[in-house]
Amino acid sequence: MAQLRRDLFAAGAHRIAEELIGATLLVDGAGGVLVELEIYDQSDPASHSYRGPTARNASMFGPAGHAYVYRSYGIHWCFNFVCSGPGQASAILVRALEPTHGVERMIERRGTDDLLKLCAGPGRICQALAITGEHDGLPLDRAPFELLARESEPEIFRSPRIGITRARERPWRVCLSGSPYLSRGPRRG
Repeated sequence: MAQLRRDLFAAGAHRIAEELIGATLLVDGAGGVLVELEIYDQSDPASHSYRGPTARNASMFGPAGHAYVYRSYGIHWCFNFVCSGPGQASAILVRALEPTHGVERMIERRGTDDLLKLCAGPGRICQALAITGEHDGLPLDRAPFELLARESEPEIFRSPRIGITRARERPWRVCLSGSPYLSRGPRRG
């Protein structure tokens, strides 16, 4: 599998989200196939970038092809791909992946051997892959990250996003059809 280049992300979240479904995300060799993503951009009232740059969301306004990692409700880390350049801000939240590499390490970190729930949800992914605030702003095409292109074109569906209260109706959740590893059921809009 070929490594995805950082400049791919400069096309913006809306243009590349579907291309990332089926790609493989590894962090220090642990990870799996991306099966669920959500798009957030600056025009979106649910996005951290909606009100402009802050210390918390600075990476989201940084160069494309870097990580944006933040704490959700002071409890869980959430990991995003930054997809726009300075002055603009869009990102793709990684919501679920199918565990395929370093599974034993992920099981140990999460304390569960339920593969369907191991990486189903943004907080679970970060715990399984040991992603923390230390990863915020790091380039996606260098260690500890490895992002490998998918080998075939999967069947994809879109639905409204989940876990948010604003702009919920937008079909900006992108998922691998038929995957049992999604964070929640299909909820087609």
